[in-house]
Amino acid sequence: MKKVVLAAWALSAACAFAQGSPGGLCERCGTVENVHQENRKGQASGVGVVGGAVIGGLLGNQIGKGGGRAVATVGGAVAGGYAGNEIEKSANRRTVWVTQVRMRDGSVRRFEHAARPGWRAGQVVRLNGKGNAIVQLRPRAAPSA
Repeated sequence: MKKVVLAAWALSAACAFAQGSPGGLCERCGTVENVHQENRKGQASGVGVVGGAVIGGLLGNQIGKGGGRAVATVGGAVAGGYAGNEIEKSANRRTVWVTQVRMRDGSVRRFEHAARPGWRAGQVVRLNGKGNAIVQLRPRAAPSA
């Protein structure tokens, strides 16, 4: 635990020291512009398609006579499969937190998180070594008078 705290402090100090660099931020540091929630449709496993097709086919079979019944059955199965797939995606919907970070070079990066992140707009954060995750930095202390 002490190593993690020490590493976070060292990282914070390094980025604070780099404030004199062009753009006022270290190489992998950026300023959080926005943190907000977004809804994502879930993944469909195929269960919704199969279930919807069976129900749609059964309902379509109840309509028409002769050759019309076959067309109604196929049409019902297709429509039911599509509807079942969409219902399954909606049922598996999830909410993600999106952080937009303006990097030193002016580009904006987006990161998604399953839970609310611990930073807010205006805070300086640093990307991890691979650039695919954010490491929060401690806010810089105000200069003493």
